[in-house]
Order: sequence, then C-alpha cells, then structure tokens
Amino acid sequence: MKLIIIRHGDPDYSIDSLTEKGWKEAELLSNRIKNMNVKEFYVSPLGRAKDTASLTLNKMNRKAKVLPWLREFNAPIKDEKTGEDRITWDWLPGDWTKVTEFYDKNLWHTVPIMNEGHVIEEAKRVYTGLDEILKEHGYQREGQLYRAVRPNNDTIILFCHFGVECVMLGYLLGISPMVLWHGFFAAPTSVTVLNTEERRKGMAYFRVSSFGDISHLYIAEENPSFMGRFCETYDNMEERHD
Repeated sequence: MKLIIIRHGDPDYSIDSLTEKGWKEAELLSNRIKNMNVKEFYVSPLGRAKDTASLTLNKMNRKAKVLPWLREFNAPIKDEKTGEDRITWDWLPGDWTKVTEFYDKNLWHTVPIMNEGHVIEEAKRVYTGLDEILKEHGYQREGQLYRAVRPNNDTIILFCHFGVECVMLGYLLGISPMVLWHGFFAAPTSVTVLNTEERRKGMAYFRVSSFGDISHLYIAEENPSFMGRFCETYDNMEERHD
C-alpha cells in the first residue's frame, strides 16, 4: 500500500484558508495528483487543508473523508519563560536540544512541560486514528510492524499539516516527533510518500520513499513558500527568526 501525506498550501491563518500563492500551489499540486489511481482521500477539518484538497478533488470528481484527528497537532503547553500558551512543536534549538529525553521515542512526552500539557493524550489520538484507517485498508498494527491482513497496492492520500504529519511519521518509523518537528521541513503542498514493505509474508513495515517533495512547483518554476522555515543565517533579517 502507498500512504501519501500532503501538507496544505501557503496559509492565510487569519481566515484559515490559503494565500494567493497557496491557491497557485494547490493548483499545481492538483495537476500532479489528478491522474493517480487513489483508493481514498482523507482531509483535516481545517480550512487551509480542505481548500488545498478541493482543487484535486474537483478535478477528479471525488470527495474526501474529514478526520478530526488530522487537524494541526493541538496540544498547547505553557512557555516556561513567559507563562503563555505556545505550540508544542516550535522551540528554539538552543533550548530543546539540551533535554536528552526529547531524542527518545519513548520519553519525549515525559518531560515535565510536555506532561503538564497532556501532549501524549493528543498524540495517542493521532496514533489511534492512523491505525484505524490503516486497518480499514488491510493493515493492522502489531508491535512496531503491521500485519498485512489484506495486502494491496492501493494508494490513500491525507491532506493535513506539518505538525501532525511528523507525529504520524514518528509513530510509523519509531522516531521522536521532536526530532522530526525540528530536524525536517516540509514546504506547503509538499508530498511525502510511504510504501509498505512486506519482506516476510504477512508482516509489513512503512518505509519513506520520498519526503517533502515539491517537484510539481519546480516544474512550473514556482518558488516554494518559506512558511514554516526560519532564517538560514542570523543576518538574513528579512527571514523569520522567532
């Protein structure tokens, strides 16, 4: 089976939709997806993901199932310096890298600030939701692998968000999402592909064949959005720093 995870286009968070650039990115993405043989589409309930998916779905005359757990990962924590709520997955490297537990797939959520924010409860919602749709498509989790109850070559596509994408990848691959949130970047409308690998009959593992691919933008000579990235060097003051 092929599992495709797509991040929404360049967002306008103020209206939970897309910018003009985001709509253009979504159009280019739809031209890439429209000829695929897709078994099922799934989409986040948030507007920016729905709008991104809409262009592809309209061209293919298809509908997507809305899954509440596919929304952007939502487990706010208290900033230790300001006392204000902040998102779980955007920390300065100089802070989070000092905590060795963050690198451990079993311990990242036990750090006091994460534990107080009930982050693992939200993560488990994602884990459970993902396992439910994989089971629906023939793959049932057993330990760190999946039993191929009905092995197949179907393709399913999830339109969602970078934060929740990393939680899913961490679960499938056995990696702390903190490492993925901060060590990887998936640009708007990027395409990540995982394929099942059934090297022993009946047991499958999900393997990433491409991450954050934006070749549909490069082919059209459309520069990728910077949304979600930070300054490449500190002196690049026109780029986001915090």
